[in-house]
Amino acid sequence: MTSPIVVVTGANGLVGSHVVAALSERGATVRAVVRRLGAAPDLPGVEEHVGDFADPAFAGSVVAGADALVTTVHPLGGDGEAQRRVGLDGTLVVASAAVEAGVPLLVHVSTAAVYDRSPSAGDVSEESALVGDDAGDYAVIKRDVDAALARLQGTTRVLLRPPAILGPGASSVWNSVVPAGIRDSEQQRHAQPDKTFAWVHVTDLAVLAADVATGAIAVSSDVSSGPVSGDCTPVNVASGPATQRDYVGTVTRALGVDPVWDDGDAWTGQIVADRARGWGWAPKVSLADAFAELEAGVREL
Repeated sequence: MTSPIVVVTGANGLVGSHVVAALSERGATVRAVVRRLGAAPDLPGVEEHVGDFADPAFAGSVVAGADALVTTVHPLGGDGEAQRRVGLDGTLVVASAAVEAGVPLLVHVSTAAVYDRSPSAGDVSEESALVGDDAGDYAVIKRDVDAALARLQGTTRVLLRPPAILGPGASSVWNSVVPAGIRDSEQQRHAQPDKTFAWVHVTDLAVLAADVATGAIAVSSDVSSGPVSGDCTPVNVASGPATQRDYVGTVTRALGVDPVWDDGDAWTGQIVADRARGWGWAPKVSLADAFAELEAGVREL
């Protein structure tokens, strides 16, 4: 049996690099798409492809003959225009190229931020209400990417929806960027202590992405057992419960500063990941281990 060929955009990013590593462990041939020469992970089966996935010619060449495409790129910062140009328009270029090339499977790393998590929302499943147009650039644009991929016909599409992604790295929002803001600004130390901090570790997210992309989780006619063949299937990817008291408390303790706990209504539900668990996925990284890793990294900021 030949190894599957999987294209990964953003292969040197926090999520992309872990997906590449998980695919390499599974014996896949990985076309790692990066913007800079030498940026792709140096792992068995990994081929570096340098270029802009938003360029139709490059996109068409890199997906030709592939078995799956995994898209992981969304700008870390920038205004709404930049996020939409790269995260939405660029993703649709490479996704459309994959459909035209006959790639049978597309796995897109979305976000649980597309869901309405207002104080009264309660637990959130894949059928829950999505955010409105006033939710902010990131959530709205990611919502719009999901909707565009849902309209894209001709391949099986899977939308992975993780909440806060924990894991070390210079580009890690929750292990590096947010803690740096808490360090530098008293305003960033404010939080509602009982508000839910929904999370998943990047290695657990990568496992699900790799298992879907390589067919270890097979397509199905029943969403409870796998992605629906030829359709677009969202799936939440979340670990156990935690609160802002847990997260902000860990970061401020590591920094040696005091948190500021605010009163007020807050979302206290959970991101329900029963669908992913029905597919055989189970997170391995515990809250204690994830936060110990977080605290150790924050102490080095």
